Amino acid sequence: MALFFDQEWFDTRLKEAGRTRDDVAAALRLSRVQVDEIWKDQRELAPHEVGILAGLLGEAPAAVANKAGVSTPVPVAPKTGDAAVLARLAEMEERLKRIERALSDLQSLILATRNG
Repeated sequence: MALFFDQEWFDTRLKEAGRTRDDVAAALRLSRVQVDEIWKDQRELAPHEVGILAGLLGEAPAAVANKAGVSTPVPVAPKTGDAAVLARLAEMEERLKRIERALSDLQSLILATRNG
């Protein structure tokens, strides 16, 4: 197992998958700062995060755990498609948050024009 988080390996896999660290943040339901902490080896991946990241990268959970560091446990293999579904749900949740913010902004503008 790797002793430290292998940034180069993860960045290469992200690029090959056409993904970014922002995609990782959305899939793991973390902030970009938290993802950057993982990349800097200042935060460990939780077992469920290993599984989600593996699905996002199209890699085996054991490979992701290995490249993430010694003490990161390998999660139980998810059922086929579970990781992809969770990643998609995380993406949809982020979209929904943006839509809700936009609706709130529109409502505020409408109320401001009525009261103004």
